[in-house]
Amino acid sequence: MTSSFIAIIVACFVLSLLVTGFMRRFALRQRLLDIPNERSSHVAPTPRGGGVAVVASFFAAILALSFIEPLDARLLSALLLGGGLIAAVGFLDDRKPLPARVRFPVHVLAALLAVILVGGIPERALANWGLHGPLIGSILGVLALIWATNLFNFMDGIDGIAAGEAVFIAGAGACFLWQSGDAALMFVMFSLAAASLGFLSWNWPPARIFMGDVGSGYLGFMLAALGIAASRRSEVPAEVWAILGGVFLVDSTVTLVRRVTRGDRWFEAHRTHAYQHLALRWKAHMPVTVLVLLIDVLWLLPWAVAAQVAPAHAALCLLAALMPLAVLAVLAGAGKAERQG
Repeated sequence: MTSSFIAIIVACFVLSLLVTGFMRRFALRQRLLDIPNERSSHVAPTPRGGGVAVVASFFAAILALSFIEPLDARLLSALLLGGGLIAAVGFLDDRKPLPARVRFPVHVLAALLAVILVGGIPERALANWGLHGPLIGSILGVLALIWATNLFNFMDGIDGIAAGEAVFIAGAGACFLWQSGDAALMFVMFSLAAASLGFLSWNWPPARIFMGDVGSGYLGFMLAALGIAASRRSEVPAEVWAILGGVFLVDSTVTLVRRVTRGDRWFEAHRTHAYQHLALRWKAHMPVTVLVLLIDVLWLLPWAVAAQVAPAHAALCLLAALMPLAVLAVLAGAGKAERQG
């Protein structure tokens, strides 16, 4: 059975790799290009929509996995229905930009479906923060799913950063689930990492294709949904998932808070995230993407392990992991007005 699981994961990677190449040729023929503007971090028109490969290969993988070892029906429904909604609205947005009043209700609906089917933040995680009650867990679960969906979109602004982050979070998360003994969810996580890695092969700097909203929103939603499911099904603390996604969580949150505080139109496109300031300062994407992955592996992963080993102190591990990153984000310019950059 293990060999069958591994074969599916490898096939997921290969399918993602091949479909990304197909989508690149399709986008070039159809002129589906991301044209640089004053808000962009790239300088050449680049095909977009490669996230379709991530969605298609991951959907195929989890369906194949479910034939070998049936997944929980409610979890499978949450991934297929909620993820499908996010991917669909992202695909339409890539074809023709949709207003927030159209996208946001779909994000809310997908999050509600996932929480109804899987559940919200578990009560044992809430207790670490002095909170109690399933309703609070459900509300926080919906908010976490919506925020994760959008923050991955916000952070998908330079080559390789979003796909690389997805490979790290899903791959590391799968290892934590292996240790906890949840084989089914572990292979689902590995499949998401494989799908992201196949796309990353085309998106690594200099990128030959962008994932677009169909991929970035989908990855954010999937990682959050799987993290919530894992925190309910296994002994892996919920804080572990926040720690693993710490770079994106901190940069997007600090940037949003500073922009709202300054009175900016926060929902408009911009390039004031810390990673964007660094890419402009260093005049390259590669060093920033590599820096993010190094922070992931050398700083965040050890703190996630500490939270897993000492779950009673998981909240302290989360704060210890993220607070220095918040300071670094501010120093790097997160949320700083572009005219001052």
